[in-house]
Amino acid sequence: QTSLSIWGWGSLGLVLFLVTFGPFAIFYFVFYILCFMGGGFVVTLLFGKSNSEKYLEQCEHSFLPCTSIGIPKCIEEMKREARPIKIDRRLTGANIIDEPLQQVIQFSLRDYVQYWYYTLSDDESFLLEIRQALQYALVQFSARSKETDWQPYFTTRLVDDFGTHLRVFRKAQQRIAEKGDQMKDQAEELVDTFFEVEVEMEKEVCRDLVCTSPKDEEGFLRDLCEVLLYILLPPGDFQNKIMRYFVREILSRGILLPLINQLSDPDYINQYVIWMIRDSNCNYEAFMNIIKLSDNIGELEAVKDKASEELQYLRSLDTAGDDINTIKNQINSLLYVIKVCDSRIQRLQSGKEIDTVKLAANFGKLCTVPLDHILVDNVALQFFMDYMQQTGGQAHLFFWMTVEGYRVTAQQQLEVLQSRQKDGKHQTNQTKGLLRAAAFGVYEQYLSEKASPRVNIDDNLVAKLAETLNHEDPTPEIFDDIQRKVYELMLRDKRFYPSFKQNVLYVRMLAELDMLKDPSFRGSDDGEGESFNGSPTGSINL
Repeated sequence: QTSLSIWGWGSLGLVLFLVTFGPFAIFYFVFYILCFMGGGFVVTLLFGKSNSEKYLEQCEHSFLPCTSIGIPKCIEEMKREARPIKIDRRLTGANIIDEPLQQVIQFSLRDYVQYWYYTLSDDESFLLEIRQALQYALVQFSARSKETDWQPYFTTRLVDDFGTHLRVFRKAQQRIAEKGDQMKDQAEELVDTFFEVEVEMEKEVCRDLVCTSPKDEEGFLRDLCEVLLYILLPPGDFQNKIMRYFVREILSRGILLPLINQLSDPDYINQYVIWMIRDSNCNYEAFMNIIKLSDNIGELEAVKDKASEELQYLRSLDTAGDDINTIKNQINSLLYVIKVCDSRIQRLQSGKEIDTVKLAANFGKLCTVPLDHILVDNVALQFFMDYMQQTGGQAHLFFWMTVEGYRVTAQQQLEVLQSRQKDGKHQTNQTKGLLRAAAFGVYEQYLSEKASPRVNIDDNLVAKLAETLNHEDPTPEIFDDIQRKVYELMLRDKRFYPSFKQNVLYVRMLAELDMLKDPSFRGSDDGEGESFNGSPTGSINL
């Protein structure tokens, strides 16, 4: 019924609409609707266009540049020739250092940036930014280096690290020699043994991965450069990751890695050593000590062959007069060197050089070398240093040696100061400042509470020394009281010199000094006669 009523009323409305407006009324209705919608769209379009033009005109006069001027200006700038870029080439303030550094920067940019960057753009601004970042880092590094006190590092820490490295290497060689011919690859075994000994001596430090793995070495250098850039670069440049990574890779792979590879190249080291000793005469005593301490038969044979060649050359000369005496002396010296080499090779090949403890048992009481003689003899001091390193008393020995060096340096500086004062030159404050800094460096390194390891000595003497350093001018004798106490401690403490005389290192020291010999060697061809009653007359005169 509801649907019928709806259809009925709908039909009635349609009939009335057609009767009233005619049969075409529905088309007119649709047309009126379309006209209404079209008119509204046209009005909206015209109104929006006018408002947009007004807003655009306001924007052009407010902050947007005129397009008719900007495009030609850009074209003009692009056509203009590039202006020469002025670069401040000063880095450290020393021209002899700045020029090589500038060359390193230029070559690094050439080899690692320019070869690919010029394929993308000819604009020099990017290269300039990288160059300025590198130069800024070098300037900051130079400034911080000048503020750093390098004396304790170069005189103590660097020397200690180098000595520790040599001791680790010698111990590794000893272990390899004890194993004998059981190893297939001796070079690889030596590397593994070296780092095992390093862990034993350094406790928690081992550098095997950094030293043996190129990938880990590059990673370590990248981390090192990252830390340096964080310290040296401005915050804005460091936060720029692209710039930071560029500079980091240039420093690590372009500078540090090739530098390390070159410094660790055996041929480069040999050439550098030859260059250093070319203008200086080798000390005869030092040369003979090296031969007597050498454990490498190949090196001894090479020295022997070289001496034989020189001997043949001298014998072939036809001389007369005063020159013949000089040549005879040279021939005798070369014959002595050859005899020492033969004697050393004979000992190493027979195995008697290694078993020095059994060798010493044939004599009963050994020769006694006083401590003061050990401290001034290079060969003996090396064995005593190794022993002190084992017992943990190396700080006392290093302190004694450092004070000796300070005393000599202070005496030389004061003598130079006195001579300059006589000539009318005044540099008193500067010289005293250097001596005070050196004295404070020794105090901080070995006697202060922050020292590690610290020399265990009477606190009253240390406090008296600190007061003297703070209120008086330093003198060469300022450490004498403490040095004397340290010497007495090393001499009388059972852990040090008394125990050293009972150690295998003491026996080896006597053997290296030719103060201990097998009876079968007595009167051998090493050219030196010795007595074995405690008064040696050979290499060391007591």
